[in-house]
Amino acid sequence: MNTAIALPKHVKIVEVGPRDGLQNEKESVPAEVKIELVNRLSSAGLRNIEAASFVSPKWVPQMATSAEVMAAIERRPGVVYSALTPNMQGFDAALAARAGEVVIFGSASEAFSQKNINCSIAESIARFEGVAKAAKQHGLRLRGSISCAFGCPYQGAVPLDAVADVVGRMRDLGCDEIDIADTIGVATPRQTQAVMQRAAQEFAIGGLSGHFHDTYGQALANI
Repeated sequence: MNTAIALPKHVKIVEVGPRDGLQNEKESVPAEVKIELVNRLSSAGLRNIEAASFVSPKWVPQMATSAEVMAAIERRPGVVYSALTPNMQGFDAALAARAGEVVIFGSASEAFSQKNINCSIAESIARFEGVAKAAKQHGLRLRGSISCAFGCPYQGAVPLDAVADVVGRMRDLGCDEIDIADTIGVATPRQTQAVMQRAAQEFAIGGLSGHFHDTYGQALANI
């Protein structure tokens, strides 16, 4: 019996280092270094770069220079420059910074949602309704990111139906793409298969993407 799986002819890479990577650095990273990083990434051929996060600098000081970075990067034709936008204030800043895509984020873990942003999953999604509507009105691409879809540092295992529920909520907001994230890097290939298959029951699989960390050396296997 032939059990070979047809591999896709095209793979899309969303580079999130300038945001997801740098926001966790303890030492301050100057704006000019971030600008150079984004420019090097685009010149290397990457076509979707998450370059900024318009969140409160009180909570994420590394992203305080996001507007400066977005204003100074070399814009290459065909490259989408994304920005994380947690609320309308963040959206307005992203719009002014000429972001081509805005990113909203929620968690599949109720415990993580409460610990991380001090509200329930349902409340967090409701906060994004205005952002999603504004993104569509301004013709911006909308990407949703779901954290802790494979495991949570507070509650442990995350049920498949919990992931699917948030996928459905993101779909109903009008997301063009939904990112399923292994936030703490605990996923295995078989688990990844199960989560993605369940998510695909709520959203077209061509619009699903994976965000994997190599904490236990499983990122490439999961991909």
